[in-house]
Amino acid sequence: MTGARRLSIVPDGVRSSAPKRKVGALRVAIATQDMRSLDAHFGSARRFAVYDVSADDWDLVEVLSFEEVSEESGQHRTEGDDRIARKVEALKGCHLLFCLAIGGPSAAKVVSAKIHPIKVPEAQLIEDVLSRTRAMLRTTPPLWLRKVLFEAGATEKKPFDEED
Repeated sequence: MTGARRLSIVPDGVRSSAPKRKVGALRVAIATQDMRSLDAHFGSARRFAVYDVSADDWDLVEVLSFEEVSEESGQHRTEGDDRIARKVEALKGCHLLFCLAIGGPSAAKVVSAKIHPIKVPEAQLIEDVLSRTRAMLRTTPPLWLRKVLFEAGATEKKPFDEED
């Protein structure tokens, strides 16, 4: 059973085993094979690029790498260890997860870990995904994102009469 290998980006002078989230930022994971594009299904992703995204900028904080991944065949494995549980455990602390596809059982595990999965219909550059996320944070975020921001402690909940 092989878990995730982690490459964490640690600022000078900081000694920590896990990167601390930037105040007011969302922790965003992107399923990737090549570290340039959102180009992988959740189960078959060999890597997840993890960023802290705020209205002003984004920072790469960690890369999670997996040697054993599922195939994109749509068939669920019944033998062996649970590769999905290992991925979900490694992604804990993330608020959003972008991927090309995610099956129902995997999505349920991700959601129960308080991670909001977002399926994207086609491959695209990671920079484009981060730019759109940052733009949503700068404007009036959709209700689902406001809920994520509130749960992440990145914003205060507005009274109902102030909602749009």
